[in-house]
Amino acid sequence: MAHRKRREKITGYLFISPFIIGFVCFISIPMLLSLFFSFTRYDILSPPEFIGLGNYITMFTEDKLFWKTFGVTMFYVLFSVPLRLLMALIVALLLVRPGRLSAFYRTVFYLPSIIGSSVAVAILWKRMFASNGMINALLGEMGIESNIAWLGRSQTAIWTLIILSVWQFGSSMLIFLAGLKQIPQYLYEAAIVDGVGWFTKFFKITLPMLTPTIFFNLINQMINGFMAFTQSFIITEGKPQNSTLFYVVYMYQNSFKFNKLGYGCAMAWFMVLIVGGLTALIFLTQRKWVYYEKKKK
Repeated sequence: MAHRKRREKITGYLFISPFIIGFVCFISIPMLLSLFFSFTRYDILSPPEFIGLGNYITMFTEDKLFWKTFGVTMFYVLFSVPLRLLMALIVALLLVRPGRLSAFYRTVFYLPSIIGSSVAVAILWKRMFASNGMINALLGEMGIESNIAWLGRSQTAIWTLIILSVWQFGSSMLIFLAGLKQIPQYLYEAAIVDGVGWFTKFFKITLPMLTPTIFFNLINQMINGFMAFTQSFIITEGKPQNSTLFYVVYMYQNSFKFNKLGYGCAMAWFMVLIVGGLTALIFLTQRKWVYYEKKKK
């Protein structure tokens, strides 16, 4: 019996060994190395030179573009994440009822999440919002001003990237659909018997029961928002006047374009602390707004 249990343990370890090896080699070790490099002056071509907190001091006190990119990224996350979740929830509510074409529509709405971060879509989006692109052509057909430089104005360029992010709501929509199907139907039946309208049912039944799903989507989309890269790098290249220069793009530039890998690692760890802090804050507040149905004993 003991020999059999030992064999089962060995078999289990063998099955999980690819994940453990991958986690150690491609996540844990690189993270520890990046933490070390963040305290060094390192340009990849020469050995790292330990400078203590020099990179962090430069980042917080001398690099004005650092705060600019951080502000741009915060603005992007602040607007793109709620709008994406709102769009995903609206579409999920429309598709939750079974129908002949429900599966087809779910697939169609999910596709942007798969291809939305690709370079091809980024180039297509850039052409759509060009001065002679499709958006201005459609506005011209409707008799509206059609010579708007969407990507050339600081006020509008960032919003083109936010719209692209909102368009990629498919993954959140599927999670909302799963959450909506888990809501007990007897709650709606009782509400109908009491003569409750759809507005009250949504805010008193659907929304409270869906808060765990909203919480899960909020965490995921917030992290994805801070990691946004392709939109800024391909569509606007951070222009105009760095108004669309995302934090991750600036970190990439410092690391591989300006050959300041140590400084880039310091920026990466600062972002880890920011994302970790915001995630912890959301977890701390979940008791006040996330409803978990108590299990019957």
